[in-house]
Amino acid sequence: MRTLPLVVVMPVYEDREASSQLLLELARELGTSAFVVAVDDGSVREPLETTGLLDAGLSGVVLRLRRNVGHQRAIAIGLGFVADELPGAERVVVMDSDGEDRPATIHTLLEALQSEEFDIAVAQRKSRVETARFRAFYLLYKLIFGALTGRRISFGNFMVLKPVAVRRLAAMHESWTHIAGAVLGSRLRLAVCPIDRGARYAGRSKMNFVGLALHGFKGLMVFAEDVLVRVGLACVFISGMAVLAAVAAVVLKLIGFATPGWFSVAIGVLFLVFLQTAALTLMTLMLSGVAKGGPVLSGAYRNFVEEVIAVDVSDGD
Repeated sequence: MRTLPLVVVMPVYEDREASSQLLLELARELGTSAFVVAVDDGSVREPLETTGLLDAGLSGVVLRLRRNVGHQRAIAIGLGFVADELPGAERVVVMDSDGEDRPATIHTLLEALQSEEFDIAVAQRKSRVETARFRAFYLLYKLIFGALTGRRISFGNFMVLKPVAVRRLAAMHESWTHIAGAVLGSRLRLAVCPIDRGARYAGRSKMNFVGLALHGFKGLMVFAEDVLVRVGLACVFISGMAVLAAVAAVVLKLIGFATPGWFSVAIGVLFLVFLQTAALTLMTLMLSGVAKGGPVLSGAYRNFVEEVIAVDVSDGD
């Protein structure tokens, strides 16, 4: 079993220029001992080549996928490959390939993992370069996420993992949906490190507002059972309040405090509220039984990999 001090997993989609710059920065910051697992997420116009690894003097592999599976699944495939094929990896970095995750800050995450008390070091954004609208919606999303799941999410994909964390995340089906959500649900011990976010090396982000919203909803899907239970309890509470309000309306009618037409309108509205919340509660209970997906089969990532191209600079290949 080959020992690898540091493995970097990075998904790439139609972003050859930025990823090549990132590889050069990784070589400058980490030296040539870093091993790169670059997951080409079905790129068509700019398929990832081994030239970037060779120019940076880094060993690694390029995993070319059969189709575009999305950012989160590409990371999950990379982690599955590391868990199965690189069991000697001592530390595994997960980062984006566009430069927003700065290689210079990897050392901060590695230092946090020197403690035996932590299994994963995650990057909490200390400063951002996004627009004010994006920051406002991101704050709103964190509030909604906390209210529906009872958990606080303050980090993304940029993280460093110990071997135990790699194996656990590779075995979790939630990793294929939302990496940060899977980390929260893994019950692993987290070290949260405030880190500034960088700017893209080149090009424009492929993620639009709709894609970001979908990414946020996928984070909620990881905790579908918690969300469904909380929604169900809220529906039960509203239904109960509707019943109490209906009883109060009947009492007011009997003692003569109801004006003409008021009682029938109030009872009709409250009855509709009760029916809707009761129906939503029933749907919630039914969905909670199917919220959790099935287990991830060993080696499932192989079904998506078209080609594995290895580069070993120590042999001159």
